[in-house]
Amino acid sequence: RSLVVDGSSSLSDGGSRTIMFTDMLGSTATTQRIGDDAAMVILRRHDSIIRERLATFHGREVKHTGDGIMASFISASKAVECGLAIQNAFAEHNAADHHAPIHVRIGFSAGEPVREGEDLFGAAVQMAARVCNDAEPDQVLVASVVRDLCIGKRFSFIDGGERNLKGFEAPVRVYAVGLA
Repeated sequence: RSLVVDGSSSLSDGGSRTIMFTDMLGSTATTQRIGDDAAMVILRRHDSIIRERLATFHGREVKHTGDGIMASFISASKAVECGLAIQNAFAEHNAADHHAPIHVRIGFSAGEPVREGEDLFGAAVQMAARVCNDAEPDQVLVASVVRDLCIGKRFSFIDGGERNLKGFEAPVRVYAVGLA
């Protein structure tokens, strides 16, 4: 279905997507401390780690957010696997390079986003961004809808309780994820 508003078109294909946001912690402070050029080396490493895992787990990069990446997945379980693989890769990087550690938080939600060009919009996208903002460093945090979509998979979900996420009227139950 295509909607035309003010001459632009939006497409909601009716397909469910799992949306991931990553956020590199302390990027502004790091840039101030080590300078633009050195910070870009760290950001390129961050991007490389995430993009390699997106390719492995069939995720699609929607956009770069400056110090993170927004991606979408057709499979919720592949999305969560990707998030865990990203965190494992950063843990390996940090163990090998104590001088330039990279810590990220990752958040997921799912729903039927609206597509505008190559970008995605809507409540599922907004919720994923808010869940990411609520995640702890080095954590994968998911909205309850993602947990529900992953029932029967090999994940361990730890109830993080209900959170009041900016812009959402009702509290949203979130879960930290690990491997079972």
